Amino acid sequence: MEYKITNDKIIIKNCCDFNIKHILECGQVFRYKLIGDDYVVYSKDKCATVKQLNQQNCIEIITKDVEYFENYFDLKNDYSLIKKHLVNNTNNSDIMQKVTDFGNGIRILKQDSFEMIISFVISQNNNIKRIQASVEKLSKSFGTNMGDYFAFPTPKQLLCATEEYYKSFGLGYRSKYLVEVVKAFQNFDYDNFAKLSITEQIQILTSVKGIGPKVADCILLFGFYQMKVFPVDTWIEKVFNQHFNIENLVLNRNQIREKLVELFGEYSGYAQQYLFYYQRVFLKK
Repeated sequence: MEYKITNDKIIIKNCCDFNIKHILECGQVFRYKLIGDDYVVYSKDKCATVKQLNQQNCIEIITKDVEYFENYFDLKNDYSLIKKHLVNNTNNSDIMQKVTDFGNGIRILKQDSFEMIISFVISQNNNIKRIQASVEKLSKSFGTNMGDYFAFPTPKQLLCATEEYYKSFGLGYRSKYLVEVVKAFQNFDYDNFAKLSITEQIQILTSVKGIGPKVADCILLFGFYQMKVFPVDTWIEKVFNQHFNIENLVLNRNQIREKLVELFGEYSGYAQQYLFYYQRVFLKK
């Protein structure tokens, strides 16, 4: 994949490792819209329009914040090498070849930590459309008006939100958790947190009411770009039992997570996204 940057756009050529549909539909992001043939992506107080150009295999990302979105889309990372590693360095090359071929354009986004904390607390026992709608309501109600869109609210802006207000968004039992989570991350030391071990990070996150092990893994993967985690949900549980559980063991989700992290190591986060997308999108058809 090749790309070049100008003042207001990023042009990607030979983009076999970049497919905006794959990126946005693999469960990692909730703030985007499809307008005509273009996707508009929002992060923090920024936005970018992603266009498929008429030239074959060419993408244009139009934004005022080119450096931010170069990092956001992880463009400096060579995903062709990641996919080769996943196929060639595990004992499950057949399934990993299938999933990396099917989701060949997936990239793990480098998203804002606080935005991911709130978004994945909302995501519990929820579906994508409802999560997106709730995040949009939060942004419109508390975020800064950027003209054509609203920024995701800061911790300070959300501090005034009450449990009753969250319930009015249809967030139900999650409402009381959101109040606690916002308080817990008002003056959070993200720099120091990033220096801790994964075990310590998970302990800190799960000490906050409303954040369980799976949500903590999602926050670490999508909000802190921590690759040695493996969020396990229904889809991952199914793919594990179909392709990785060679001993036909009866394992809970925490045990499945441990097995998969042991198998994929520092590539666990990448593997999770390819497997999740394949199981949820291809096999669901």
